[in-house]
Amino acid sequence: MHTYLAIFCFVFTVMGYYFTKSLHGRFNKTWLIPLVSVPVLIVAALLLLGISYDDYIQESHWLVWMLGPATVAFAIPVYENRRLIKNHWLSISLGVVVAVIAALVSTILLSKGMHLSELLQKSLAVRSITTPFAVVASKAIGGQPDLTAIFVVMTGIVGIVVGETMLSLFRIRSCHGKGAGLGACAHGSGTAIAYGIHSKAGTIASLIMLFSGVATVLLSPVIALLV
Repeated sequence: MHTYLAIFCFVFTVMGYYFTKSLHGRFNKTWLIPLVSVPVLIVAALLLLGISYDDYIQESHWLVWMLGPATVAFAIPVYENRRLIKNHWLSISLGVVVAVIAALVSTILLSKGMHLSELLQKSLAVRSITTPFAVVASKAIGGQPDLTAIFVVMTGIVGIVVGETMLSLFRIRSCHGKGAGLGACAHGSGTAIAYGIHSKAGTIASLIMLFSGVATVLLSPVIALLV
């Protein structure tokens, strides 16, 4: 039984991804982006078939594990564009500092203002970095990694849904500026969108995402004190 369940979880998740990806490529609708539509399909299937979340995640947890290698893979185009990094190191550094401070301060103040529990505050605090870094930081400050992972995904979804609209609203035309904004606000999801805009935008997004993640993990002791 477990074998069939594992095969179903794997096939449904992968096929759902490629199906919605093809639809998004054809119709170019935000709600068809796999990160938005696939979770909806998975939840609907689990409810319809009576499969618990615990069973699903137990059979497909290795897909989550692949987030680590996928994040590391972003380093390849970064290395290929190292000249770009050398030429724009100051703006990249400032982008990382602003991204980390803005994300942490806004999240902590809002969670305190809404009188959320201490566990929720700690789990939310590191929601603005990519999942592998967020899980490590969440453990370090006493948060719940599973909750943090959910908040990270939600942040990514909101980022890719409204990110390009906000960039257009503020008339950001530079590929570097678009990449920095998407990488800072929507981490891995935003980086994927940035690569769709231009390779330079994707490279900058990768850098902002990776360096912001490292900086947040290193700042974990300070974040724990703040929350």
